Amino acid sequence: MRIATFNVQNLRLRHPRGHPRLDGARDGDVPAHSTRAAAALDLADRRLTSQILAQADADLICLQEVFDLETLDFFHDHLMRHAGARTYPYRICLPGNDGGGRDLAVLSRRPLEDVKSHAQLVPADLGLMPPQGSRPETPIFRRDCLHFRCGGIAFFHCHFKAPWPDAARAWPIRRMEATAVRKLIEAYFGAEAAALWLIIGDLNEPAAQAAADPAIAPILPPFSVDLLDRMAEAERWTFYDAQGGQYSRPDALLAAPALAQRWPDAIPRALRAGIDRDALRAATPRLPDVGPHRPHASDHAALVLDLEKL
Repeated sequence: MRIATFNVQNLRLRHPRGHPRLDGARDGDVPAHSTRAAAALDLADRRLTSQILAQADADLICLQEVFDLETLDFFHDHLMRHAGARTYPYRICLPGNDGGGRDLAVLSRRPLEDVKSHAQLVPADLGLMPPQGSRPETPIFRRDCLHFRCGGIAFFHCHFKAPWPDAARAWPIRRMEATAVRKLIEAYFGAEAAALWLIIGDLNEPAAQAAADPAIAPILPPFSVDLLDRMAEAERWTFYDAQGGQYSRPDALLAAPALAQRWPDAIPRALRAGIDRDALRAATPRLPDVGPHRPHASDHAALVLDLEKL
């Protein structure tokens, strides 16, 4: 089974004057992303996003920052199919807690079982204390932790709190999210040493904090095995911040020890053919339409993992 994760940077379907139109891979938090010229590149962005997913050719794709199921279906039916991707008959996009619609989505060629959102969990549900300054009734996950099973593996698909606009205030929120994911896994499997699970998605850990005091420490080794550590060190980055010119690895594939042991030669690959040409660390040839910043498929690379004989 081939597995992929990709933060597609604000994929949203709109209907201006009754016509369907996808937003491009832009955040809208800088003036340059809110101009008519920026909007003119939206379709080119999304064609590139679909080309990366067609290139991935994964059996199971976990996406972050999808607005809703209508958006996912439209993107699948009109762009992915046009890019040459095979059909994904099983599609999920459940409402999360991000008011901007940055929800978690799944595309799969295999049936999905035991699907469950944890968007409504509050700290008391898992015996946690809310971070200082947070209300007790505020949900743990700023987006969601979407659980499902596929191919005998339990997936915990996450998109944690971003270190923005205040990295110091975001740290305890992300720590609570990570602690909650660990508790969910422990409750689901108990002490089962042979459990096969994978934490997948965008954990939003900044490079500086990851090196010093990671908020996501509760789910890092030795609790899990970080499969990105199997990549060459220079290849581990998955995100390029065009504003600051920074590279980091917020995207994660954290495996149960039993899963890592069962597939000792499974090494993730980063697909960077759709990322900005200004990201000079990426030696990968870009897709023809990729620009210095935009058009691009996303500010993230997609990660692909092959688990043979599954």
